[in-house]
Amino acid sequence: MTPNIHYENREIEGERLELSKGGIYWLGPNVTLRRCTLVLGVASRWLNLVSGQLIDCTIQAKGELKNLRWTTMGLKGCRFTGRFTGNDFGFREEHFDKWRLGGLEDCDFSGARLDACRFYGCDMRTVRLPRWPCFTLLEPRRRAAELRCVEWPGRFGRVVIEDLVEQEEIMVALAYHAPAIAEQLDTTAEELRAALEGLAGVIM
Repeated sequence: MTPNIHYENREIEGERLELSKGGIYWLGPNVTLRRCTLVLGVASRWLNLVSGQLIDCTIQAKGELKNLRWTTMGLKGCRFTGRFTGNDFGFREEHFDKWRLGGLEDCDFSGARLDACRFYGCDMRTVRLPRWPCFTLLEPRRRAAELRCVEWPGRFGRVVIEDLVEQEEIMVALAYHAPAIAEQLDTTAEELRAALEGLAGVIM
């Protein structure tokens, strides 16, 4: 039987926590990690982010971490490295989330690879983002009409840009890894870069 490993109702400071294969991990409820190194060696289905705070921590994804929702955790001053695909960061207040602590402030993703990652309800001016071949669209929901006027290569416009109006208004940024999304949407990273260059609200 796969063991359940719980980090809950306590504060941990200055430790290295390795979440490796063979366990089901629970962060929270009511856990605080300060100045810890969190090494994520498991797939997201084995990692449950219940609620808590990570403060001044280093978070390392050993493999590609897919579709993990960090919006139940308060992240402040943290540094992310590794590959993150389809992850959500920030704060989303939903009917089953109101008692949870979420948020993102003063975090550094410059050493991470982000693809199809969304940021909610946070001040992106406090967040360091990865540069090319990653790129980030700021305030994409609010700027959807403007972005639809751009001539996008391949299926990027039809799949990504046309979908922006369906996104929640509190989504403040959307980050992609150009080679990965280009391969999926019948274009190239170079063609995407040409379309992005000169646009306002793009970090790359």
